[in-house]
Amino acid sequence: MVEKRLGALPVVAGFLRRLDVAGTVDRACPIGERALSPHGQIVEALVANRLTSPLPLQHVSHWARDWAVEEVFGLSADILNDDRLARALDAIAPNLESIVGSVGARAIDVFGLDVTRLHWDMTSMSLHGAYEETEEDYPAPAYGHPKDRRTDLKQIQAGLAVTGDGGVPIFHRAYDGGAAEVSQVTAAMTNLSSMAGQRDFLLVGDSKLLSWNNAGAMIDAGVGFIAPLAAARVPAGLFASLDQNTARPVEYVAQRDADKPADQRCSYRVLEDTMELAGPRKRDRVHRLRRILVHSSANAMAAANARALKLKRTAEELDKLTRTAGSRYYPDADAVTRKITQITRKRKVTAYLRTEVTIDPDTAKPALTWFFDQQAIDAEAATDGWYALLSNLDPEEADAAEVLIRYKGQPTVERRYSEFKGPLAVTPMFLHHNRRIAALITVICLALLIFCLIEREVRRALLPATGLVGFYAFDNRTVRPTGRLIFFALSRIRYLPAHDSSPPQILVPEPIQLHLLELLKIDPAQPRWMTE
Repeated sequence: MVEKRLGALPVVAGFLRRLDVAGTVDRACPIGERALSPHGQIVEALVANRLTSPLPLQHVSHWARDWAVEEVFGLSADILNDDRLARALDAIAPNLESIVGSVGARAIDVFGLDVTRLHWDMTSMSLHGAYEETEEDYPAPAYGHPKDRRTDLKQIQAGLAVTGDGGVPIFHRAYDGGAAEVSQVTAAMTNLSSMAGQRDFLLVGDSKLLSWNNAGAMIDAGVGFIAPLAAARVPAGLFASLDQNTARPVEYVAQRDADKPADQRCSYRVLEDTMELAGPRKRDRVHRLRRILVHSSANAMAAANARALKLKRTAEELDKLTRTAGSRYYPDADAVTRKITQITRKRKVTAYLRTEVTIDPDTAKPALTWFFDQQAIDAEAATDGWYALLSNLDPEEADAAEVLIRYKGQPTVERRYSEFKGPLAVTPMFLHHNRRIAALITVICLALLIFCLIEREVRRALLPATGLVGFYAFDNRTVRPTGRLIFFALSRIRYLPAHDSSPPQILVPEPIQLHLLELLKIDPAQPRWMTE
């Protein structure tokens, strides 16, 4: 008799079944009659592995032996060898678009997801390996601008669209490592429009969402959009000319401020005007968009504090250079000037640092004098806290304040990427072909879909309450349930196989696990293949 870990496997199996993941994969990728297991069943096991104990493919069979995978999914550990897993990835690779679209559409239907607002963003994943030969039909690893700053490694990119309703990732796609983010928006929008069906939806993204081409495509498709205006495209002097006292307050409380007194919360104010996006040719139509000018007190305070710290550290370094000018470290004017340039670039104070290096006529030693231009500092401070949003939403549908409120959900997609790379362990990635990389990214995104649906369902089942007690031992705090907390709590559930005359037992050690299973309407004692 060997005790096994059960953890969240019954929950994962239940959600996989509701999404019909195995059926969708099997319809897209049928197998021969002699195969021991269909591809859909293998994909389900890979998803479950990512959600419970993510491992490289060659170690998945070890996970299956330690966990109750056979009892829940009907797959023996021997079947889940790296060769069989690789063949499953090869099989689904040509059909990723149909699988992603079908599962995403089913998630919308089965769980009643509101897709009237979707948040889009892209991220990169560094790869280990040369990948000198790639298949043309799949995203190609390439050097780029990786988020983890590993410029020595090739990367692949992924785009993710999550709902405003619970941050559920209903669509994803892998892209070439060197693909420009701005050029992927139109295709993603087309896929999302198809998935949303007849529903109108709003697409929210970062500054790379907007280009003249993208704006035109979304306007023509009847898709609303909101995105921040990139700093490089803000007209000179625009923010400095604004007066926050004439801006309208916005009734919005950030989640991080929910428990703070009103006078300690971040405040937002908005103004509105218009901005024109001109095409590359004179005959191109001009897109006239709403420009929402936003002032954030938290952003203003952060900018002021960062500048004060930057000036303080710059002053310390320049004072030291003033004392040591003419020493053996900085013997001449050129050496002092080089050090000034180094400090200026490092601290990013070019706009308001004024310096002069002179030579003492008696000693021929260099001397440094410097000061900060207060007028330049004040000019920069006048822009603190301001940023701009561009949108094509009808003012009757959403005024300036409502545009800001809808945009504030954008960090949700960034949080999902942190889970994509964190508990689901998308990296490090060791695979031989870019075909399998694309397929594995889809497997991980399916795992992320279930991860987020579980979080959403627990929160919805709790309403009107917003938190649970019991996530932390010896701590009676009421905590808002997150996917990470839910899976960590469920991970302590064990399975004791039948032996002698004793039936199998589910060992649920703590009340929090029973409560979560009840909220999710999952019976851990009911294997997946026995449910209807």
